[in-house]
Amino acid sequence: MKLLGTRWTAWLALPVLLAMSGGVWAADFDGAQLSVLWGVPFAGILLSIALMPLLVPHFWHHHYGKVAAAWGLAFLLPFAVIFGPAAAGANTVHALFAEYIPFIILLTALFTVSGGIFIRGNLHGSPGLNTAILAIGAVLASFMGTTGASMLLIRPLIRANDNRKHVAHVVVFFIFIVSNAGGSLTPLGDPPLFLGFLKGVDFFWTIKTIFPETLFLVGSLLAIFFVLDSWYCHRREEVLPQDPTPDSKAIGFDGAINFWLLGAVVALVLMSGFWKSPVSFNIYGTEVGLPGVLRDLGLIALTFLSLKITPFKVHEDNQFGWAPMAEVAKLFAGIFLTIIPVIAMLKAGANGPFGAVVAAVTQPDGSPNVMMYFWITGLLSSFLDNAPTYLVFFNTAGGDPQVLMTTLAPTLAAISAGAVFMGANTYIGNAPNLMVKAIAEDRGVKMPSFFGYMLWSGAVLIPLFVVMSFIWF
Repeated sequence: MKLLGTRWTAWLALPVLLAMSGGVWAADFDGAQLSVLWGVPFAGILLSIALMPLLVPHFWHHHYGKVAAAWGLAFLLPFAVIFGPAAAGANTVHALFAEYIPFIILLTALFTVSGGIFIRGNLHGSPGLNTAILAIGAVLASFMGTTGASMLLIRPLIRANDNRKHVAHVVVFFIFIVSNAGGSLTPLGDPPLFLGFLKGVDFFWTIKTIFPETLFLVGSLLAIFFVLDSWYCHRREEVLPQDPTPDSKAIGFDGAINFWLLGAVVALVLMSGFWKSPVSFNIYGTEVGLPGVLRDLGLIALTFLSLKITPFKVHEDNQFGWAPMAEVAKLFAGIFLTIIPVIAMLKAGANGPFGAVVAAVTQPDGSPNVMMYFWITGLLSSFLDNAPTYLVFFNTAGGDPQVLMTTLAPTLAAISAGAVFMGANTYIGNAPNLMVKAIAEDRGVKMPSFFGYMLWSGAVLIPLFVVMSFIWF
């Protein structure tokens, strides 16, 4: 279960050792001091993810972890030289313990537990069945998370369509609906909403406030998908002569005990949000609360428990393997590190290098520009991690949850919808996107390239977002 090779992760230990050698420092620094050139490593890793699988696929497949590490060092080493090893160590420790490690632990738990559930039998991927699976996934996503719902349903969906010539569009719409839009109704659905919950937004506020927007988007996507899939399905050469999956088994669940573990994952996440404890641990300037520590330890225990109690046959039938999780872990390690200066520059507000972006969400009279909050939060969430992007604009709008839930409710709705919905615009907008892509490719589905996927999102999602802007924002 070793996701990251020792040689690849060795560089992560460097700033930690630097931090240990000199004391405790705050991870915050003034982003207004930075030049936009500090964003080059982040842009570099994004372009690498986009272009290298197209230009040098063999090299990328074998060395993407090294590429991510190289871009991480391209930020970290100059930062350590200019701002000192203390600041470099403190910020890296903060990125690890406050963001990356909890993020990867939760994804690994959901990936493992969902991978221990096998939906046996041969579903036949007709337009009606495919649309129904996407609709079910959209509902599940808000209650078990976009990652949990994606990992539970993507394998049976691919297996149901393994006798068809065109499958990529099915996976693309799965990412649109299950991995993103469906997670917009509760804090369990998507990390940005969970951050809002931790900041004081009521648990049921989003479902009461942006349910119409979610219903419109998901409903429109399901309708478009049904028409498109019907067109593909009625082409003469679409269905292969022989179905690779036999019809010998009745429909049912193997490894169903993992549903209980999935419930335990949800309970641990809820516990860490509702339980307020004064106990915390200072790790080289980063405060880690007791509820978060217990949540992460519990998730690790559930991961090992699932591996222990799930029969080998279930994992074999599911074609369960660690390659998709390893890809996400390595690439997002580089993303979480190189994003440090980008988020700092955004947090600097009007005084920072991205002051024009922050100013764009404010009307001349000082009131918020709701439509711009929706679009700028969304577009940045398409390429940056949508959780810290949500937090930046949550604070830009005042940061008072009571005011944002009442007087400025349209603004918070725009921020929430932009962060969650537009995470579907690229493969890196939300973590499940890349995991679903990796699983699909591991099953032999020829997925669109980074820019090819953006052509899909540009053609399907952007027009819907424009319509939503004029109706709600």
